Amino acid sequence: MNIDAKNLREMSNVVRATALRMLYRAQSGHVGIVMGAADIVTMIYAVFLNPKVDRFVLSAGHGSALLYSVLKLAGYDIGDVDSFRRVDGLPGHPEFGLAGVSATTGPLGQGVANAVGMAIAAKHNETGGRVFCLCSDGDLMEGVAQEAVGFAGRYKLNNLILFWDDNGISIDGIAQTDVDVPMRMRAAGWTVKTVNGDNFDEIYDAVCSTSGGPLFIQCKTVLGYKTSVAGTSKAHGFGIDGLEFEKLIEKFDSKIGKDLWQKLANQNSGAGQKIKYPTIPNVNSFPETPDFISTRELSGLYLSHLAKKGARFIGGSADLSSSTNVRVDGMRDILPNNFSGNFINFGVREHAMAAIMNGLAYAGIRPFGSTFLVFSDYMRGAMRLSALSGLPVVYVLTHDSIAVGQDGPTHQPVEQIAGLRLIPNMNVFRPCNMAEVAYAWQTALSEYNRPSCIILSRQKFIQIKGTVFGQINHGGYIIYKPKHGRIKMTLLATGAEVPLAVSVAKRFGGGVQVASIPSVSHFMAQDAKYKHAVLRGRVVAIEAGATAPWFALADAVVGVDGFGMSGPGNQVYKEYGFDPDAIFSAIRGKIKNGKL
Repeated sequence: MNIDAKNLREMSNVVRATALRMLYRAQSGHVGIVMGAADIVTMIYAVFLNPKVDRFVLSAGHGSALLYSVLKLAGYDIGDVDSFRRVDGLPGHPEFGLAGVSATTGPLGQGVANAVGMAIAAKHNETGGRVFCLCSDGDLMEGVAQEAVGFAGRYKLNNLILFWDDNGISIDGIAQTDVDVPMRMRAAGWTVKTVNGDNFDEIYDAVCSTSGGPLFIQCKTVLGYKTSVAGTSKAHGFGIDGLEFEKLIEKFDSKIGKDLWQKLANQNSGAGQKIKYPTIPNVNSFPETPDFISTRELSGLYLSHLAKKGARFIGGSADLSSSTNVRVDGMRDILPNNFSGNFINFGVREHAMAAIMNGLAYAGIRPFGSTFLVFSDYMRGAMRLSALSGLPVVYVLTHDSIAVGQDGPTHQPVEQIAGLRLIPNMNVFRPCNMAEVAYAWQTALSEYNRPSCIILSRQKFIQIKGTVFGQINHGGYIIYKPKHGRIKMTLLATGAEVPLAVSVAKRFGGGVQVASIPSVSHFMAQDAKYKHAVLRGRVVAIEAGATAPWFALADAVVGVDGFGMSGPGNQVYKEYGFDPDAIFSAIRGKIKNGKL
């Protein structure tokens, strides 16, 4: 559809009127970006975007009314725009699952990194698609965006176009962006163009310019354009009164614009891309393993086994693949000049890695990425959005406890496992042997509506083989049962603490069983009868991490509520009480004193 600048102006005015009406009815939202960036988004949808292969990401998620307005006018079935910001209506920030919404954005900077992931996916799948992304001053201040910007420049993603809504204003006044943003972008390998954000001809020429890498278009705009608070921080939010809303809606409503959008909507009938993830083979077999081995090594062995069986996924690491054991035979690097591989070296960019993986998943790819568990703190924001969006991303998190040892407390996770378990819709696995590692990977890759964390040890430990007393897929099961004696106590443990718990149980001589709980959430989802069969007698949990959450299941907990210490891992482990004799004595003492 050929549209000249005059008609584009009519179309963008209708976008403004529609979005303003949504804000006014909701009595909530962000006027500034709606008024200031409407011309940019109109241009993208009316001229450039091919809904069959291209994607648009609104990283500046506070501009959701602008996005919903354009989608509704362009023929996407997003529901009733009058429900904006109401219960069970259109959400206050864009959420994946709505027709035409490519990513859940809101926390600033995430959308920029999501767009990078989508651009990689388009290259990998050879769709020919482009990714358009609109970001704000706030996005470019966030570290995750700058991590992603550097990554995109290194990978020369010439199918990625990032529009900067450069109005110079944020909530607290003058935007605290870099002194020279274009210079930073050029240094990162981007082609930079500067345009007036309300000049359609300039935007058109910028998008059509040739680029050997990603394209950054600096769009000079006015926050709250044409409102009484234009160019001030008041324009960011809901900064005008009802009378002004009504006058602006009347001013910008345009029958010509509506008719033009209707023509485009007719062309876009059924617009929106359906995501289909590749099926991962169900591989329940696994190779023989030594009796003394770390779970990170077990994970690498099983992942290699999966790859040989034809599993299709893209893996990666934040510069730690030799430590996390995720780069296995058959994996080939994705490179700036060859995107056909299946492994990405993200560099030391944990947060961007997670957000880029979300972008890959939004585009139908099964991604996994890896780093040390303690650094999951760096990517927590993106991990939360994985869960909120229902994306089947897999986080491989190794070096899982104080047993990391001599790198010291900065590298020894304590509260991280508990924190990850608190994220709704997040699988968290901490396996103790190859069977549990296989269960974790197979479950993570067979589910399509939630992410998973696979928590793995650095240190080697004794393997308990066989699952004769229970079923792993319940999330928790009896891994050791004494040969005699009525069960008076159950020791719960995960990962490396499972063989430790078995050693403690054997010191009692009978009456004490051990339950391995590789997935607390899966175990908690079982019926009361099953849980009661596992949690028999007094219950003591043993895990080298924060103790508080375990009291939901246990009468006593052996854990870590400090920050660890430097020293050889086995000595640090023992110093914190993870020794069978010490635990045995402590439990007997509690029983004797009536505290257990």
